[in-house]
This record gives sequence, structure tokens and C-alpha cells, in this order.
Amino acid sequence: MPFDLPEEQLARAESELGARLPSDYREAMKIDNGGEASTQEEDWEFYPIRDTSDRKRLSRTCNHIIKETESCRGFGNFPDNAVAIAGNGLGDQMVLLREGESFRDTVYLWLHETGELQELAASFSEIEKL
Repeated sequence: MPFDLPEEQLARAESELGARLPSDYREAMKIDNGGEASTQEEDWEFYPIRDTSDRKRLSRTCNHIIKETESCRGFGNFPDNAVAIAGNGLGDQMVLLREGESFRDTVYLWLHETGELQELAASFSEIEKL
């Protein structure tokens, strides 16, 4: 069962990140915090945004975007201005890049072995969640 995400929890995450997330990503997570998607080449699992509203939500969001981003930094070639929003189970990540006080609309693919960034979609709304 999908969980919605209260605005105050989303705002808390943005405060921790120090930047506002793209509008289409925000709206999608408010409806279904997490979820899955398929692109032409990969299956993806979206990381939820941490929700401390109650114990059940906290448990379901333990692999939140900030925790997963910190884990990716361990590879050594993860961009300083990136936040990981989804993983393919093989180490590659969907990321958003921070620019000033907000994250760009563009969704990128970060290849963990090389550190290369490739544009995946002009905005989150182009990625069809399952």
C-alpha cells in the first residue's frame, strides 16, 4: 500500500538538503513516497523521503534519499551537488543535481563504476512510476 507524504516531512528533508526539490518530484512523492519505475534498460526503486510521522512510516522510509546519498558518497566519485533518488540494485543511481538553493528538474543517471553522469529525463514527470 503506497504511503502519502505530508508536506512538513518533505520540507524537513529539503531543510536537511539545503535546497528545494523539483516540483514534479515533490508532487509525486507526496502522493506515493517511494515506488518503482522501469526505463528502457533498467528497473528502478525510488528511495522514499524520510517520514517520522509515526513508527510505521519511519520504518518504511529507513532507506530515505539522504541516507542513500550518504552511502553513495562512499564510492568516492559521487557528485557533491547530487542527491540519489533511486537505485537499480547494481550500484547505479538516478540523481538530481543541486544548483544554488534548488535542485534542477533534470534527472540524471549516475554510473557508479565511472562516476559519469548521463541525462535520463528532462524532468521527473517523464519517468513513469509503476
